[in-house]
Parts: sequence; structure tokens; C-alpha cells
Amino acid sequence: MSKKGKGVESRELLTPAEGEVICVVTDIVGANYVKTICMDGVARVCRIPGKLRKKVWINVKDVVLVAVWEFQNDKGDIVHRYERDERKKLIELGLLSKDLIEGGSA
Repeated sequence: MSKKGKGVESRELLTPAEGEVICVVTDIVGANYVKTICMDGVARVCRIPGKLRKKVWINVKDVVLVAVWEFQNDKGDIVHRYERDERKKLIELGLLSKDLIEGGSA
């Protein structure tokens, strides 16, 4: 019998495009909002959009990709949550600071 298990899929690493920044979740506010500290040094309140709400659970110290709002620089929408192996690749590429993950809050 073959087991139905989680196959190891290698996903393409999402890197920040224009208007996107990598952030670390520092606090769960509630009502689908989280507080983050981002690589550009700005603390943002980010919204978890409907397509991620029930599919992806976001916790404190998770690394996420945030699309910054054009009209408010201190807010944004979460686009993607990085897995553990993706975090290591981001650190190797220099896109994520290890201090930001360990520090957690600003």
C-alpha cells in the first residue's frame, strides 16, 4: 500500500517586488490584524486578507511578505507566510536579518 503523505514540494522562493517588504510578526491584534516590524525599520499594522484567513495560520515570530499600502505607509496586507526552510534561504540571500527574527519586537 502506498501512503498518502505530504510530498516534499520545492516551491519557488518569493522575493519582495516593488511595494513589498519582508516583516516579522510581533503581536496578534485581533480582527484579522497583526503588528509587524519590517526590514525597512517601520512598524506596521497588517491585515490578513480573506484568501489567507482560514488557509494559513499566522503566529508571533512568523516571517511574512507584506504589500505596503500606497496611501498609508504604516499599514499593509500580508501576501505570503514563509516556511522555515524559506527563512533560511532569505537569510542566506541577505533579504532577512537574523537579528529581526530573534529580537521580535521593536
